[in-house]
Amino acid sequence: MSKKPVFVCNNCAATTTKWAGQCDSCGEWNSITEEKPLTSSSSSKAIGGKRGGKIELTALDTDEVPPARTQSKMDELDRVLGGGLVPASAILVGGDPGIGKSTLLLQAASMFANNGLKTIYISGEEASAQVRMRAQRLGLKDAPVMLGAETNLRDILTTLEKEKPQLAIIDSIQTMWVDTVDSAPGSVSQVRAAAHELTSFAKSKGTSVILVGHVTKDGQIAGPRVVEHMVDTVLYFEGERGHQFRILRAVKNRFGPADEIGVFEMTGAGLQEVRNPSALFLSERGTPTPGSVVFSGIEGTRPVLVEFQALVAPSPHSQPRRTVVGWDSSRLAMILAVLEARCGIPFAGLDVYLNVAGGLKVSEPAADLAVAAALLSAREDASLPEGAIVFGEISLSGALRNVSQTENRLKEAQKLGFSSAIMPKGEKTPKVKGMATNGFEDLTEFVGAIFGAG
Repeated sequence: MSKKPVFVCNNCAATTTKWAGQCDSCGEWNSITEEKPLTSSSSSKAIGGKRGGKIELTALDTDEVPPARTQSKMDELDRVLGGGLVPASAILVGGDPGIGKSTLLLQAASMFANNGLKTIYISGEEASAQVRMRAQRLGLKDAPVMLGAETNLRDILTTLEKEKPQLAIIDSIQTMWVDTVDSAPGSVSQVRAAAHELTSFAKSKGTSVILVGHVTKDGQIAGPRVVEHMVDTVLYFEGERGHQFRILRAVKNRFGPADEIGVFEMTGAGLQEVRNPSALFLSERGTPTPGSVVFSGIEGTRPVLVEFQALVAPSPHSQPRRTVVGWDSSRLAMILAVLEARCGIPFAGLDVYLNVAGGLKVSEPAADLAVAAALLSAREDASLPEGAIVFGEISLSGALRNVSQTENRLKEAQKLGFSSAIMPKGEKTPKVKGMATNGFEDLTEFVGAIFGAG
């Protein structure tokens, strides 16, 4: 009995029993392709007809030492990787087109190669001459990196087996073609098969493999989500193409902390490390102005100070605009609702614009109070006290909740010349020399004390 065909969306990996021009799940056009069903040789019947070998089991208590890491000497990259490159690890790096993924990995390949790792860089998108031109522009032409241009995965794996590199970079996984899979390169089946083969090669041969992945318009790595589960580490390279700052963020890491970030600056000579991100994000901030608030956040293990900018203006439209860059738009709607319901401050008929300066994306709830302060500052046309930072979480009742790593936030602010902090009131507020703390129990008390209203 033949199995019914299965059709898969290349954008969201949703499955259906028939082809359609538009995916019902994500709305993408011309993204559905047929996926071949499993053959009898790979089905459970074939497995049931043959006994497998017994696998070796070990106890949780072991004397094995952690794997040695190789550092690239690029501190921001080593930080995101958890201290360096782990042998036999599989890493997936995603980012928007043109954001600088190839530049970052070519620089990383050169650094690892210069530190003793045998490194191979395989490009499936560019010819070898194009990669060499980029290396020459970045001043990396003398690095001992072996270069290849190929999309056939069988040829790539054969080459890697013969050369036995310690690090292989594949740019990109969407261009790889597995000749045993009957679909076009970039399809769900091809991406999944290529990622599986390369990850298995990394584990069996002890070679570290870095895969480059494209992202969709929603910011997710294109292809099936199972690829992210296969690899050990998933990194996103973020930033605005018109802005010089770039953020390398770990969203999954089996060998280190997740949500760690590395900050780079795009220059004519490539990516340069930013060792003090807080100073860079605040470098263009002048005297305090209405709508400008400095937030002390935590990204991974490091405290980062960033400026929130808000603009509130009368709306000429029947439906006021709510525009957000660098923060969660649904959380902005919640803050506006709390300000109106608990503090009696309406924003109806007003356009609201919120921006995180420097291209950084902030996700932690500790930014709630900074956003509320920026909105009120813009609405009332009143600046916050000079030298003040703001952080704290806002509940739906209007109460202010304490956040983690308060002492680290205060120390980072004090180091950059700030003298006071507006934050939730806590029983054990840490004392940092040179930093005065203004604690509030709820949003109404904060509004009354800072803006004389509420």
